[in-house]
Amino acid sequence: MSNWNVYLSGEIHTDWRDRIMEGAKALGLPVTFSAPVTDHDASDDCGTVILGDENSKFWYDHKGAKVNAIRTRTLMEKADIVVVRFGDKYKQWNAAFDAGYASALGKSLIVLHDPSLTHPLKEVDAAALAVAETSEQVVDILKYVIQGRLDR
Repeated sequence: MSNWNVYLSGEIHTDWRDRIMEGAKALGLPVTFSAPVTDHDASDDCGTVILGDENSKFWYDHKGAKVNAIRTRTLMEKADIVVVRFGDKYKQWNAAFDAGYASALGKSLIVLHDPSLTHPLKEVDAAALAVAETSEQVVDILKYVIQGRLDR
């Protein structure tokens, strides 16, 4: 069985990534996971810490977004599957962008969100090959697509 690369994008305030990684590990699935930088402060500050300070908030954010995009683009392009999680607390523009980028790349996209977000995410959901409500459902999808068998 070959190794699968799965990119985990989206909200950073809950343990959804850990639950997927732990579930896949417990099943012995041949998966390598990757993700954006999930340290919010580091993600915000990387551009100016590395490339120099900015007086304008626009250019501060612009530098950080571009430096972060180096990681995001590279890892998404290498991914076999992209999972994008939308949380319910914050507007997740980066998650929506990542879902669109993954779709444009022709990646197998799994979207993960609470049922209360179904209507606002209807276009994103339409681009996904699967829409899950729990991390455990994502693990079940990975198990099925990797092993090719369904436990009933």
